[in-house]
Amino acid sequence: MADKKPDSQNKKNGKRDAVTEIANIFEELASALVLALLVIGFVIQPFIIPTGSMAETLKGAHFRFCCPQCGYYYERDYTNENNQVPGQKIYPPTSRCPSCGFYYDPTEPVHVAKGDKILALKFQYQFVEPKRWDVIVFKNPMNPAENYIKRLIGKPGEKVEIIDGDIYINDRIERKPPKVQNELWMVIYNSDYAPAHPYIRLYNGHNWEQPLKNFGDSGWKQVRNNLFTLSGMSGREHRLVYDSSAGNDFRATYAYDGVGHHGLMPVCTDLMVEFYAEFGDEHPGRSVGAGLRKFQRYYKAMVNDEGLMTISRGDRKEVLASKTIDLPKVGEPVCVKFSNVDHLLTFEFGDEQLSCDLGTAAGDAGPVLPEAEPEVEIIGSGELAVSHIAVYRDTYYLSQGRGEGHAIQGHPITLAQDEFFALGDNSPASSDGRWWDKPGIGNNGKFYRPGVVPREYLVAKAFVVFWPSGFRPFEKFPFRIVPNVEQIRLIYGGSDKNQ
Repeated sequence: MADKKPDSQNKKNGKRDAVTEIANIFEELASALVLALLVIGFVIQPFIIPTGSMAETLKGAHFRFCCPQCGYYYERDYTNENNQVPGQKIYPPTSRCPSCGFYYDPTEPVHVAKGDKILALKFQYQFVEPKRWDVIVFKNPMNPAENYIKRLIGKPGEKVEIIDGDIYINDRIERKPPKVQNELWMVIYNSDYAPAHPYIRLYNGHNWEQPLKNFGDSGWKQVRNNLFTLSGMSGREHRLVYDSSAGNDFRATYAYDGVGHHGLMPVCTDLMVEFYAEFGDEHPGRSVGAGLRKFQRYYKAMVNDEGLMTISRGDRKEVLASKTIDLPKVGEPVCVKFSNVDHLLTFEFGDEQLSCDLGTAAGDAGPVLPEAEPEVEIIGSGELAVSHIAVYRDTYYLSQGRGEGHAIQGHPITLAQDEFFALGDNSPASSDGRWWDKPGIGNNGKFYRPGVVPREYLVAKAFVVFWPSGFRPFEKFPFRIVPNVEQIRLIYGGSDKNQ
């Protein structure tokens, strides 16, 4: 049997092992730090968003508000010449709640929140062709020392035109990928945020009142702000109609921007209505759905008591798409969505989805009538309750307001080799390819034509907001070190399906 080592020797060996282990940990941490620095230096680059041209996808310096009437949270742009964020509180400008329309004039100064901090993949476009709808970082063609961030819309060889707020590529409407579309919906009404004092003055001189109203002798009853019911009305459809004169209208306005031009903005007719429905009986004749009118055409999406899910053109009573599904149990709420966006009708009932393609040419959804008021309805019969009702509009790319531009309606732009076209999501406030009236500056005396982003000026693809403007742990603390976790998010872009 081997002799045991003395306890003193074991202790010495133990100390050496512990020291070695600690040294290994520090070596691994140092290696990880060096690797992280290499990745940040050569693969990933952080940027801070300086302006609101991509709001609300990406926010520049801004004010945060909670509407004092309805409690809806929203942001309002902060701008100055140097894009500097003041450390002290200041008085914010007038803002307008996107859900109830209340004009808010704060009586107390507030802090300015800094712009979103994002991470972008450098050199990606040296190996992978850019995809439409990517959020890209690029050098400002008119001032290459400055970085811009916009959404990529047009690619080399394509004809780009904005018609009625939509993007047309080679005379065909270009649909946004679902994840991008979900980011671009903007609230018009949310029943969960009803004003505490309903009679508030709107921009059009009217006082706010509940905008969901019975059509004719329909039997809907309002139980509370976000709950409406039908009772014993099987076999007959009852309509709950959104009245835009009583609440927010359908104009393409942004709560993030100023309030002075609200009445001058165009009407947006690409809409979505969303709510939860709950059947209260299993009697024949029960049904639930929604209706949307765009220009002169009315579309209806319904689920009946046999589980037949349909989309129809209401004015012709023509079924455009249908399928049979399993109905939820009595008393089980189900989410219902119906949208008409980019000439595509989509009806969702729980996990089930039904779509109808209206065509991709400019006139396929009917003659464009710029000031035609759209309609939004909730339709039902039987013992039924609907709750948590919301109406949204699509983002609307403006093509008027600053004179003759590029890619605006009637003035398309055709991109040459290695030319791209970019727009800001905050269309009214974005300086982008539509309005660039000076040639881009290249190397060695080279110039690029106005309105385009040359390939060599593509810098990176934005992919995540890793640090939205944070919060101070207490009022007088100088730094915003508490992360705004709810706003950490991916930045969605193009996909191979829509190229």
